[in-house]
Amino acid sequence: MRASGSTRTADPAEVSPVPQPHRPTRPARPTQRARREPRRADKPRWGVRLAAGLSVAVLGSGALGHAVMTGLDTGIQRVDPFKDMKNRPQAGHGVNFLLVGTDGRDKITSDEKREYRLGGAPCHCTDTVMLVHLSADRTRASVISLPRDSYVELPAHLDESSGKQHGAHPVKLNAAYAEGGPNLTVRTVENMTRVKIDHYLEVDFTSFMKTVDAMGGVEICTAKPLHDSNTGLDLLPGTHRLSGGQALQYVRSRHVDGASDLGRMQRQQRFIAALIKQATHGGVLLNPVKFKEVSSTLLGSVRADKGFGSEQMLALGQAMRDFTPSSSEFASVPVGDASFPVKGLGSTVKWDEAKAAKLFEALREDRPLAPAPAPGRPAPRQQPAVPVDVAPQQVRVQVENGTRIDGLGTRVDSALRATGFDTTGAPGTGASREVKRTVITYDPRWDRTARSVATALPGSELRAVPGQGKTVVVIAGADYRKVVAVRAEDPYQGEFGVVTGDQVVCAK
Repeated sequence: MRASGSTRTADPAEVSPVPQPHRPTRPARPTQRARREPRRADKPRWGVRLAAGLSVAVLGSGALGHAVMTGLDTGIQRVDPFKDMKNRPQAGHGVNFLLVGTDGRDKITSDEKREYRLGGAPCHCTDTVMLVHLSADRTRASVISLPRDSYVELPAHLDESSGKQHGAHPVKLNAAYAEGGPNLTVRTVENMTRVKIDHYLEVDFTSFMKTVDAMGGVEICTAKPLHDSNTGLDLLPGTHRLSGGQALQYVRSRHVDGASDLGRMQRQQRFIAALIKQATHGGVLLNPVKFKEVSSTLLGSVRADKGFGSEQMLALGQAMRDFTPSSSEFASVPVGDASFPVKGLGSTVKWDEAKAAKLFEALREDRPLAPAPAPGRPAPRQQPAVPVDVAPQQVRVQVENGTRIDGLGTRVDSALRATGFDTTGAPGTGASREVKRTVITYDPRWDRTARSVATALPGSELRAVPGQGKTVVVIAGADYRKVVAVRAEDPYQGEFGVVTGDQVVCAK
């Protein structure tokens, strides 16, 4: 199957004022003929503006917002992950969520299990563990992935399945849930990170699929084919809007490359970034009906602590109203040994204790994780860019003008160079001056390189020329409009391997 291409909660009074809708510039004075025509075309635009204004008012107003969300708490399955917990870490600034994904699939139909390869018995363990920090000023969300195979030592506890008392012993992180449920999972994560968890959210396969579908799907882009026979994931290079089932395949796949769990965690982070973008820019937060639909789907199909409900969901929606993709940042716990052998457990993931301690210290102190700009220089504006398999800086390009349009070759050469390609800077004249569609010729030995150029020139034709050599030739056609910014697919950077949301979502 191929996917088709798309603690303390925030008080409403603390949220920044709702920005006023943009006031368009006054249109040019219409001609005499235009003034005689009825202004029917304006009505839909004013209707959209009015609806958007009312939506902002509803979600921005405490009283109206609460009215919209009334009654949603009743469907939440409650757990008590903080029961009888002692010696907990000191609360820091901001709010910390522990987001746990389990392999529960009880409510999935047999057809869905077959289509999305969800057969077999669940292990009743955590498939995903993420620590999500919302800054105190509600302008930043930091998401830390905790490898499920992390080497941990469980504290003494009562085994939920057998009722047997256990002393402290080593396990992989995902076994904490199987042995002691949410309570032991929270205790284990707090012991390892010294970050106090304020809210616990547990999502299984069913709730994940339902929430994505309620959002209208989520748009994901990939620079290379993604195929995993275990999950059924099968995506061609490009942009795809994933349904709930397809999104589940995307975040579960571990066998699309040699990176295994690391690659899977990065795909999960890309997905969360795309989900945030969909919520903040796809109209979900500005449409009371849509917001309630998504919220009720989520709250009605997750397990959460007693302190998280519709009021907290509304506060979260209000806080995220002004989020941009760059408001979110993603990192994985620094790893010291990715194949740390433990008797009885096999290969585990051993954290780099010193770097991990610094990472969680930054979280406790509510500091951004992304690298700060150089002193005296403003932070560079991140340009949304499409990920490609080969970085443009590694691609040598010769541009030729295949039309009679003066200066077209120079324009294309300059635009490709601006996005990072190593152009010759000396565009030539093509053999034909009647090229309608831009052509990219390349040696088949460097097909990945050519695809990076084709991504930057959407709609162009790839043409293999054996023996051409490493340089890619672009013959600019009359259809040329612009060059799309591209970047290497792995933008993770800095001491903690941090990436911001605008670096991993699909460019427009």
